[in-house]
Amino acid sequence: MSDSLAQLAQALQRFADARDWGPFHAPKNLASALVVEAGELLEPFQWLTEAQSRELPPDTKEAVALEMADVLLYLVQLANVLDVDLVDAAQRKMVINARKYPVVRMD
Repeated sequence: MSDSLAQLAQALQRFADARDWGPFHAPKNLASALVVEAGELLEPFQWLTEAQSRELPPDTKEAVALEMADVLLYLVQLANVLDVDLVDAAQRKMVINARKYPVVRMD
């Protein structure tokens, strides 16, 4: 895991440990919480046009940023619990996607 993600994972672990949340942080629970937060991330965009979704007012953009943070935090916690290196997994997935979806030039 990259240094910044590893540091974030450690900080999250300390935060959870201080509150005795370990018993609640089973992979199933973290994945469920991640899905809930992803749904909350979608909510501000629900009735916007594509153009509106690209030009969010500052208060909406801040709300979206905090929901994005919630998604990231649960994903990092899940990776930590399952001992998954997210950066490595993402890099491997990008290689798979590049093979699956090769560049097609239409000149």
